[in-house]
Amino acid sequence: MLLAGLAAVTGLVALAPVRSLDLAVRDISDAHRPDWAENTAELLNRLGSGGLLAAAALLIAVVVALVRRSPWPIAPVVAAFLLTGIVIQPLKLLFHRAAPHSTLPDDIEVRLFSQPDGLSYPSGHAVNTIVWYGLICLLLAAWLRPALRTWVRWVPPIVVGFTATYLGYHWLTDMFAGLCLGVLIDRTIARTPWPALRETAVGA
Repeated sequence: MLLAGLAAVTGLVALAPVRSLDLAVRDISDAHRPDWAENTAELLNRLGSGGLLAAAALLIAVVVALVRRSPWPIAPVVAAFLLTGIVIQPLKLLFHRAAPHSTLPDDIEVRLFSQPDGLSYPSGHAVNTIVWYGLICLLLAAWLRPALRTWVRWVPPIVVGFTATYLGYHWLTDMFAGLCLGVLIDRTIARTPWPALRETAVGA
């Protein structure tokens, strides 16, 4: 279903009304971005920094590995790192979509295959935020209450999705495509019966 969702979003970008929506969201955001809002959005958008999240997840995994006396908690971190790289970058290179505010005309930059070095589609920020916060919740599932896990899993992706679009870093449809990919990778990792995390993987 998630792959079908990604295919559907990709197909919708080929439709003029959907591309017009992308442009409208960008233009509305540009027209309503005072300095204080832009600074706040930029700060919140750092919640989706892949490098920082990967480092945090690795640190947590090492601590959990020491507590559990097993190296297995490190394995899903390695899997997340490999999967995000293997999945995201080839798709970005395949679709080579220009980012908002590129030097191309509006009706060109908003299309897929619009810029040879374009890397906007799908959004890596969206994928990274869903995958890494989900992984952190998986690693800490034995210590986090379900309600807190839910907040940690979903609030950062929502915030990053909004801020990345509001700041014009990505098109709205970039974020939806990243959402589908992120949840797909997240579910793959969470449902793998990792030793030493087996009792928390299903419910994480």
